[in-house]
Amino acid sequence: MNKFSAKTRWFSPVFLPLILILGLLDGATWAQSCQTAQPPKTGTSAPAQTPPQHPAGGSNRPGQEENEQKISPQEAAELFRSVDEIMRFASKDTLFPIKHEVKRKLVSRDEVADYVTKHTSEDEDAKRLRRSELVLKKFGLLPRNFDLGTFLIALLKEQVAGYYDPKTKTVNLLDWLGAEQQKPVLAHELTHALQDQSFNLDKYMKPADADLDKKKDIDAEDIANDEIGTTRQAVVEGQAMVVLVDYMLAPLGESMQDSPQVVDALKQGMLVGTADAVQFQNAPIYMKEALTFPYRYGIDFVAELLTKGGKEKAFTALFQNPPRTTRQIMEPKTYLASERLEPMSPPDFRQIFKSYDRFDVGGIGEFDVAVLIDQYAGAETSHQMYPHWRGGYYYAARPKGDASAPLALLYVSRWSNADKASEFAGIYAKALSKRYLHVRDVVETAKDPAEKFAEVLPSAADKINGKRTWLTEEGPVVIDAEGDTVLISESIDQMTTEKLEQDIFRAVPPAAK
Repeated sequence: MNKFSAKTRWFSPVFLPLILILGLLDGATWAQSCQTAQPPKTGTSAPAQTPPQHPAGGSNRPGQEENEQKISPQEAAELFRSVDEIMRFASKDTLFPIKHEVKRKLVSRDEVADYVTKHTSEDEDAKRLRRSELVLKKFGLLPRNFDLGTFLIALLKEQVAGYYDPKTKTVNLLDWLGAEQQKPVLAHELTHALQDQSFNLDKYMKPADADLDKKKDIDAEDIANDEIGTTRQAVVEGQAMVVLVDYMLAPLGESMQDSPQVVDALKQGMLVGTADAVQFQNAPIYMKEALTFPYRYGIDFVAELLTKGGKEKAFTALFQNPPRTTRQIMEPKTYLASERLEPMSPPDFRQIFKSYDRFDVGGIGEFDVAVLIDQYAGAETSHQMYPHWRGGYYYAARPKGDASAPLALLYVSRWSNADKASEFAGIYAKALSKRYLHVRDVVETAKDPAEKFAEVLPSAADKINGKRTWLTEEGPVVIDAEGDTVLISESIDQMTTEKLEQDIFRAVPPAAK
């Protein structure tokens, strides 16, 4: 469901905390400053050219556009000279060979803004984002009045820090930041250049371009592969984060493996933000988590592989044998153990939903579940629950001929055991009152018709076994926990829901029901 990497054309927005402050500090000072993490910084890409000449001047933080000074020609020349030196460092740190020189370009804010707007406004990407937006709202992960497209453009403009473009093979530097401030960014971005030279980043990320909505029939393999884009971006960004930290610690004669507290401070900073990061500060939980996932979890994943298998395992091998699920990224031990979860076979969507028009379909991985539970029940419960995830998918549709109808949603999840499945069902049910204005519990066993509806939801500790139904302003919500599987149907008619239950639960052993 994380479509910001898996469903849009790949580029490398850099959500890097500490970039601006780190560029002004030497390694020793920085290592002591990790208690004061700064917000993520992000960027995109643009074509190549030679550095322009600007009046001499200092550098400003992103967001300080009025009377903004440009770096001097001398600073620009120094920055361009540092590219080759830092690339040699990144090559030694990753064992990726330097196959050719990287083009470099100095870009202005206007160029960055134009590129970001164009990149996120192309027809196909815009359609994908629109689908993602409505599905996320249905799940309660975005506010109903949230404009995802506008937010992403504003965020990228606000948070830009530097970027490598795999299409033009160019590292793009900023004309409003001083050379020293940008060198940590270069360590990160030149790692992308090295990845690209050895493994072709566009080709590596190509599976992420698959749009399931274009497929007539969805099978278990499609569901299983839906997180590939997210996981591969975590590899790409996690490796680059490791090099950035190693570059900053090099003056101390240390590396990331010697200083785990540095990584902890780095990750904390990614979700904190500062006063001048208005867009990021005001972002919903899901957006903060989704946009920083490749960096926060990616660096931990690569660090674990460095510890267990050395540089070959943590760098080259991840392009030859990449992870396939966010579970493997979040729990590296599952990748190292070559864990293979049994694929979830979806029902015959075309036949069962024949009176509906398909809107969107996709997998829901361990990361998505972690954020769902975090938002519904808090971080502590999420950390206890998400390792028990074992599979999931969703299907969104609208009744034929009624584009104004509420979005119909099927969500099926599988858990490590029946107890965890019923616990998740209870968490999901408890959150209904946060997502709908009116929620009435349909008491199926009530003898008195007057007791048919009750303004009750499970308490936070309640679990759900079997089937429960609620009525909302957008139609019925059915939650059915059978064995290790939970079926959730929202705004779907009763006959279709019953067909889904018959198809999905027929594979659940009778003893587990």
